[in-house]
Amino acid sequence: MPNQTNDQLATESAKDPNTVELETPIRRGDKEITAITLRKPKSGELRGLSLTELLQMQVDALSALLPRISSPALLKADMPHIDPADMVAMGTVVARFLLTKAQQADFLNA
Repeated sequence: MPNQTNDQLATESAKDPNTVELETPIRRGDKEITAITLRKPKSGELRGLSLTELLQMQVDALSALLPRISSPALLKADMPHIDPADMVAMGTVVARFLLTKAQQADFLNA
């Protein structure tokens, strides 16, 4: 998503359940990131991580995975500064990625 404006990101997030509108934007120099889109990780991107810890939304596990699957890319240096509400929102998206389609339907209806 290079060179997208905040309005374009907001429009996408309204359509894309994998896009999280940040409660607290991330500042990088003169740029402000207001939304993060996550994509389903491949097995290689899960290396060294515990699926159980990801499903439990443990911060260390999410902090290792999110930079691997985010757009715009989160940096490891960003992770300690992310608003806890934003971490939970992104963790919820990650947890949904790890469920089967049937489990996802139950998860969304719960």
